[in-house]
Order: sequence, then C-alpha cells, then structure tokens
Amino acid sequence: MALKIERIYTKPADTDGYRILVDRLWPRGISKEKAALDEWFKTIAPTKELRQWFGHDPEKYTEFKTRYIAELDANPDRDKFLKLIKSHLAEGNVIMLYGAKDETHNQAVVLKDYLEKLL
Repeated sequence: MALKIERIYTKPADTDGYRILVDRLWPRGISKEKAALDEWFKTIAPTKELRQWFGHDPEKYTEFKTRYIAELDANPDRDKFLKLIKSHLAEGNVIMLYGAKDETHNQAVVLKDYLEKLL
C-alpha cells in the first residue's frame, strides 16, 4: 500500500484509495462531488500565519519546511491523523490532496515525507 499526494485541481489520477484533503482552506471552484473525497482533515495543514508567510515562494521553502515540521510535532491532532493514515494504509492506498499550483514546494510534500519517517 502506498501514501501518495495529488493536486486536487487535476483530474483524479488515482481513485483507488482513501482520498483526504490536507489543506486548511477548501479549494476554490471545486465541488464536493468533483473532489471525490473521503475526508477533509484541515487541522493537519499549516497555520494561517505560516501559510501566509510562505506564500508559496520557492525561496522560502526550506524555512517553511522547518517551521511546518515544528507545527506538526506540536499539533494536538497529529497522533489522530497518523492513526487514521496507518489504518487506511493497512487496507489500501492513501491519497493526500492539496490545492497548491507548485507541485514540488507545498505542504503536502512536507507532510508526506514527515509521515513516511513516522510510519
């Protein structure tokens, strides 16, 4: 079973698995039907302050990653999220969805790496 990430604005490349949105804000222009989500876990996303500071600037990505990992370590919902991911990975794939345009420098990439180290 695999942990994957996918941009929510692209046509679902993979619907074989548990689909979970990991953004704090609902993606503009995406209906709940089109999203084809199983869950929205917004509290695992970066805080509003961190998100606004980062502004998806690739030059800030290294510092963003450090700050987001610190937020994840202190997040009271982290263990609940980790348990959710583990339980669904035992049954099949887990696809974490995000809205950022940059597919390389975003919170889902950081979150996937973070989770893979804990799993």
